[in-house]
Amino acid sequence: MREYHKFYIDGKWVAPLEQKTVNTINPATEEISGSIALGGAGDVDLAVKAARKAFATWSQTSREERLEVLQRIMVEYEKRAGDIAAAITEEMGAPKGLANGFQVGLGTGHLATAIEVLKNFKFEETRGASTIVKEPIGVCGLITPWNWPVNQVTVKVFPALATGCTVVLKASQESHFSAQILAEVFDAAGVPAGVFNMIQGKGSVVGAAMSCHPDVDMISFTGSEPAGVAIAQAAAPTVKRVCQELGGKSANIILDDANLAENVAGGVTGMMVNTGQTCSATSRMLVPKARMAEAIAAAKEAAAQVTVGDPNSDVAMGPVVSKNQFISVQGYIQKGIDEGATLIAGGLGRPEGLDKGFYVKPTVFANVTNDMVIAREEIFGPVLVIIAYDDIDHAIEIANDTDFGLAGNVAGADLEQARAVARRIRAGSVGINSGFDFNSPFGGYKKSGNGREWGDYGFHEYLEIKAILGYTPE
Repeated sequence: MREYHKFYIDGKWVAPLEQKTVNTINPATEEISGSIALGGAGDVDLAVKAARKAFATWSQTSREERLEVLQRIMVEYEKRAGDIAAAITEEMGAPKGLANGFQVGLGTGHLATAIEVLKNFKFEETRGASTIVKEPIGVCGLITPWNWPVNQVTVKVFPALATGCTVVLKASQESHFSAQILAEVFDAAGVPAGVFNMIQGKGSVVGAAMSCHPDVDMISFTGSEPAGVAIAQAAAPTVKRVCQELGGKSANIILDDANLAENVAGGVTGMMVNTGQTCSATSRMLVPKARMAEAIAAAKEAAAQVTVGDPNSDVAMGPVVSKNQFISVQGYIQKGIDEGATLIAGGLGRPEGLDKGFYVKPTVFANVTNDMVIAREEIFGPVLVIIAYDDIDHAIEIANDTDFGLAGNVAGADLEQARAVARRIRAGSVGINSGFDFNSPFGGYKKSGNGREWGDYGFHEYLEIKAILGYTPE
């Protein structure tokens, strides 16, 4: 039983101002797995004051000093990788293979990338008689979700620290175990007091207090569109910078070639990773209308191969994160049935043999039209919809007919055609045959947010730009 009843503020583990706790539920067993403290506005104020005080010195450190701290964090992170993975499996149900692999590996990758970017990042340049200086923005409030907990924390914290900012982190209530261990990593690494601070609690309380706090210079948020709107509204009176990575309903365009069945199968398997709880998941698969029957056969076979069960065993899919998420996903599956889509895999209820835990069947709908609710709203579960297109222009039209614009993919053997199609998709990140790159910017168009993370693009979000005119007179 894990009990985390203290926050990390100003380099110390401190009790919250008010003793409020909440039990946490293991989504695989539906049993209590521990409890955490719930913070309030007063705790936020203490953390912000600590971060503001530390900013005065941390912002003036050299590149080499910050590199040394990041490298110490890497040593401690690698020591605790197994503990972090176990926490992720327990708190949000990621299978142990995924938790020990990609979930933890993303943290390592983002830290290694931040270190390499920092080594050569240009914090100033000369333009004519002016010097352009990039300076740390200040105190950053970081609000992260539960689905890829280490990824979402590290992709914000490491660029912030690397650029000379100080941070106050509020991790999701559903992924608090891994966040607590990360705070222990920063403490063990000797991150200077006040540079990194962490408070647990509800977004409606802690997140809201951070968003409107006058001494927070920036909010970086990853989560749902409604929460993002509320944060932006709360931040507006203090005119702070707000960077957001929100939802997605991304399209995977399967080109009409000999590899169609293979690409359909890959799209199904990819959609089910992390139980479909991925904002950039390509949850709309677009296939040539004339080959819908072939696509259905391939998708049905691929979905049948997705194993579901105890995340501590060798399965592809664990449970969704919570009872509320389970109920939400079941509601979308019922909606798809009611809308007349063809259910070709999965469906309502738990998979056979699983009578406890928030498990969802790997579900695929075919013959979906893009006006259906299941094609327009982010389900955030293992539910894929297959939509037919007439030709490439029609496929692109469908792909772009969405309120979101986070990601996309083009799958096909003709690289030139795939490149041409990718250029026409209105989204912040488009893969060709499922590409991946730690240095590639990640973020969205439209209601998928603003700003970019990952690689050197992530550094820019934490920097102000100052022009010093006449610095080098001609």
